[in-house]
Amino acid sequence: MKVHHTIQKFKEKKHNSILTIGTFDGVHIGHQKLIARLNQTKNKPEDKSVILTFFPHPRRVIQYSSEIKMLNTMDEKIQLLNKFGLDHLIIEPFTKEFSQLSALNFTRNILVNQLFIKKLVIGYDHHFGKNREGNFEQLQEYGTLYGFDVEEISVQEIENVSVSSTKIRKAIEAGQIEKANGYLGYPYLLTGKIVSGEGIGRKLNFPTVNINIAEDYKLIPKNGVYIVKTKLKNEIKFGIMNIGNRPTVHGKKQTIEVHLLDFNADIYGEMIQVEVLKRLRDEQKFDSVSLLIQQIKKDETKARQWIKNL
Repeated sequence: MKVHHTIQKFKEKKHNSILTIGTFDGVHIGHQKLIARLNQTKNKPEDKSVILTFFPHPRRVIQYSSEIKMLNTMDEKIQLLNKFGLDHLIIEPFTKEFSQLSALNFTRNILVNQLFIKKLVIGYDHHFGKNREGNFEQLQEYGTLYGFDVEEISVQEIENVSVSSTKIRKAIEAGQIEKANGYLGYPYLLTGKIVSGEGIGRKLNFPTVNINIAEDYKLIPKNGVYIVKTKLKNEIKFGIMNIGNRPTVHGKKQTIEVHLLDFNADIYGEMIQVEVLKRLRDEQKFDSVSLLIQQIKKDETKARQWIKNL
């Protein structure tokens, strides 16, 4: 899959793009259905499957008050989309100016003159252009005018999946990680850099790696304790992750810490990707550090048993 960071860098000059458009936040099972249809639509060797997406999320640009958090960082989204055999991914910087394009100008100037579309595949109730004025019926008219086909994924096909990025965000915010993973079709991902912490976990004989996620728009799951999986030094390693403020030891800010099972090596400065598998419990404040240690031991026992039954 070739990645283009603006529409201008897309250099295909033939009328052979099979295109879909969207933010694709989460690349969830509904998105995957649309992508599968996009790939199925290619019927000639020269046909190319193309996704046009935007960064930042349009709501973060158009709605000044929006603090919407994203299910994927852009690197995660590229990683996920790369698994589906797409030919091209175009990431267009979304600006106020871009949002002012009329449906006609967007279709003629972008889709036809720059992306050379042969066919457009869209989800039902798709709207586009300034104030979301464009719809499926208009696209059909433009298709007749400019020589491209339009296919709409039916409401029945999408509703049978019954999923949306909003539903997934709400599940993650509520700590319902297994429900969210079912909607996503894969475990929720956290990607960050391993940084030094205060060394409290090591003092408790449960050393942890502290993860710093640079992207402030990334949605962090509800505070609590989770079973996770990661890949380190080409080995799969499971662990217990705590997200929270560490009230028992008077922590003052939210941290993301992972105690990796059966692993103890210096990996500071490395990037790590964590798959969030299961929530064990809420974060708690214990009356003493010894009670906290007892609970961590219980968490580890529970986690090892759950992992054993995978």
